[in-house]
Amino acid sequence: MRLVFAGTPAAAVPSLDALLKSRHDVAAVLTRPDAKAGRGLRAGQSPVAQRAAQAGVEVLRPARPADPEFQARLREIEPDCCAVTAYGALLPQSALDIPARGWVNLHFSVLPAWRGAAPVQHAILHGDDITGATTFQIVRELDAGPVYGVLTEPVLPADTAGDLLARLSAAGADLLVATLDGIESGALQPQPQPPDGVSMAPKLTTDDAHVRWEQSAMAVDRLIRACTPAPGAWTELDGHRVKLGPVRPEPAEQPLPAGPLAPGELHIVRDGVLAGTGTVPVRLGEVQQEGKRRMQAADWARGLRLDPSGRDRHGVVLG
Repeated sequence: MRLVFAGTPAAAVPSLDALLKSRHDVAAVLTRPDAKAGRGLRAGQSPVAQRAAQAGVEVLRPARPADPEFQARLREIEPDCCAVTAYGALLPQSALDIPARGWVNLHFSVLPAWRGAAPVQHAILHGDDITGATTFQIVRELDAGPVYGVLTEPVLPADTAGDLLARLSAAGADLLVATLDGIESGALQPQPQPPDGVSMAPKLTTDDAHVRWEQSAMAVDRLIRACTPAPGAWTELDGHRVKLGPVRPEPAEQPLPAGPLAPGELHIVRDGVLAGTGTVPVRLGEVQQEGKRRMQAADWARGLRLDPSGRDRHGVVLG
């Protein structure tokens, strides 16, 4: 089939690569406009735009997919089908009506669970044991279209959102190609999503990524992993933000000689730094204070002059 592929971040590049290697013809790529990033705020192409340029594929960057100029160009291309992985904008009905076989989306959850922008993050945040990816026909309602295919993937105990998304991006690319093959041959017909089990996965904000130490160690662990690498979990110390990498809850059967830690209270042990939560402490991993490089928590704690024989200096507590 003649295709237009829509995608923007690095997680969509495996899908584009798989389609370029398939028997289908990728006539053009649709991606979000160049975004300003870095200290100089220079405009940079999306990872999908960069990959398409390397492959010599036309790149379309409309400010909005409702733009008449974009839709006119899409009609000129005459795609049989449009494939989507993490494009990042809602498609109006006028655009959905252009390809004869519609738009097919690769979504990183087992629908109808976790519809929305951050399905992988919410799967980790809510402690799911299994997640996956789904291909479905796009309709106007968010992630509600009939399903073509599904794959499942275990959520491992130490998975960050980045880890899990990398696996789903690779496996999902194969699912997307197989779905398009089935649509072309007529072997696949989309099936309605079940009415039960719908859950929503809105984008996690910087405020969402603020660690609440009064929560359980399990909840703190899940939040930090769900926010790694983006938007990045954080806490405060002396009014300054401190970014946190993944932590590890301590076994409940290993109490500290100095007694339990209050939520957010720091304590140096022989091989690391512990922080109190609403249940057991967690062992801090990488830490990055404002204006400083990322480092292991033990090195960071030495800079704070924490007392290795007791709790902390002057009752240091993360907030």
